[in-house]
Amino acid sequence: MNSNPSSADLRPRNALSYVKGAQVPPLLDVAIPTLLRAVARRFPYRAAAVFHSHDIIWSWAEFARKVDAFAYGLFKLGLKKGDRVGMWGPNSPEWLVTQFATARLGLVLVNINPAYRVSELEYALNKVSCRAIVTAEQFKSSNYLAMLKSLAPELAAHGSGHLHAAKLPHLEFIIKTGNDPETGMLRFEDLNGAPDAQDIAALDAIAAALHPDDAINIQFTSGTTGSPKGATLTHRNIVNNGYFTVATMAFAPDDRLCIPVPLYHCFGMVMGVLGCVSTGATMVFPGEGFDPRVTLETVARERCTALYGVPSMFAAMLDVANFNSYDLKSLRAGVMAGAPCPVELMKRVNSEMHMSEVTICYGMTETSPVSFQSAIDDPLERRVSTVGRVHPHVEVKIVDGDGHTVPVGVAGEICTRGYSVMLGYWDDDRRTREAVKDGWMHTGDLGVIDEEGYGSIVGRLKDMVIRGGENIYPREVEEFLIKYPKIREVQVFGVPDDHFGEELCAWIVCREGQSADEDEIRAFCKDKISHYKVPKYIRFRQELPMTATGKAQKYKMRDEMIAELGLKT
Repeated sequence: MNSNPSSADLRPRNALSYVKGAQVPPLLDVAIPTLLRAVARRFPYRAAAVFHSHDIIWSWAEFARKVDAFAYGLFKLGLKKGDRVGMWGPNSPEWLVTQFATARLGLVLVNINPAYRVSELEYALNKVSCRAIVTAEQFKSSNYLAMLKSLAPELAAHGSGHLHAAKLPHLEFIIKTGNDPETGMLRFEDLNGAPDAQDIAALDAIAAALHPDDAINIQFTSGTTGSPKGATLTHRNIVNNGYFTVATMAFAPDDRLCIPVPLYHCFGMVMGVLGCVSTGATMVFPGEGFDPRVTLETVARERCTALYGVPSMFAAMLDVANFNSYDLKSLRAGVMAGAPCPVELMKRVNSEMHMSEVTICYGMTETSPVSFQSAIDDPLERRVSTVGRVHPHVEVKIVDGDGHTVPVGVAGEICTRGYSVMLGYWDDDRRTREAVKDGWMHTGDLGVIDEEGYGSIVGRLKDMVIRGGENIYPREVEEFLIKYPKIREVQVFGVPDDHFGEELCAWIVCREGQSADEDEIRAFCKDKISHYKVPKYIRFRQELPMTATGKAQKYKMRDEMIAELGLKT
């Protein structure tokens, strides 16, 4: 189904920067289990999910059975609707099963960034009072089990009952993937039983009582105060956003979407997975993390018709030495999002990767995430200079500092309203009230809407850096670095980068009589904060540029670093 509304539907009203998406087709009024059940009944033998690196192919019927098996295992643990269950690890078959098994019971899935270290994990689990966590053993430089053991040393003497850990007082169950047993932990496979007809009926009764407006997912997004915020999303939020994202690309059951973007993020879990489930398209996962060569191999072997990624991913694939040896002619569409797309990159993706219908999206976790998306037939210039037009059933306005809607073509803060706006930040009414006012999500992004309804992002009110699709709030990094005993002052900001869009830079003033070097600071960061939050550039200064009122002038620091490094703005 192609949901693209006519141009007339999307033009601003009364020459003001306000647009409203089409009201057709109607919103899907279903919870996630109903969505999966419908596609499994419609296409039981079609391929639902392909895991290239695991050599796994599941049909929709087989996938639904695996979801039922694990959901029943969680049910037998005593987990009930509304309980929070963390998922920590890279893209894997277990991640996908957990996403739908938790939804089957009305459990709230808590997406935990695979790059989190000990302090970040502890905060996330305790903030939302997770009763259980499903975890991988390790990924890249992250040893997840070792970090959990450091937070819960009680595991060493823990039997088969509920965990009682001083630092993680709410956590009762740690469910690990992989075959090796671990003291105090449950194995994922051991929870996959064989529910009989009566058991399935019990699961069905739970699913039937779910409401589309129930909370079902918490995704952490960094905050300017240094502590991450748990954006709480409903079935209605994410089911519909996934659906309208792929409908804009005219997805059908024959489509096969390659998903190298992470499942812990809305890009993979909502725009990718739920988009496919809403249409019956096949989900294809190249590997646990992004590898440009493996992604190309997967697209070629699985004859994928669409591909997702941030611009740096597409650039990496195009730079693979034997790129021309991969047959990518099956590709037609996809999404490029998370950072601005250079025009030359878009041209190469169109021509060399055969993705003539690739689209650009804009949004944020708090809006499920997509608010704007380009159409598959938009001219190339529109797809690189704008973020497309407003999604169906979504309203967007651009406001000035007083909250008044500005005229067309004038920059201001982007505000979004509609089904896609989150319930709020978990257990944080104050920050929810600051962000959502009269139903409008104040994004903190500066944008412009033109006379045809196309949106453009021109800056950010919030002091945020976007590195390769990851949102980084400098305040969080500053508050971490200031803990180092030699540092007196620190300011963190973004500078342009050809590969990631932006990179972090830190300017540091040491305490009196102290000195430090770059390697020392990076060593302090190692394994304590996520790798992408470690500044690439570190400079030491005697003092920092400040205003008369004592506010850091980051724009001066940024300009000086651009000149020093010879960067293009």
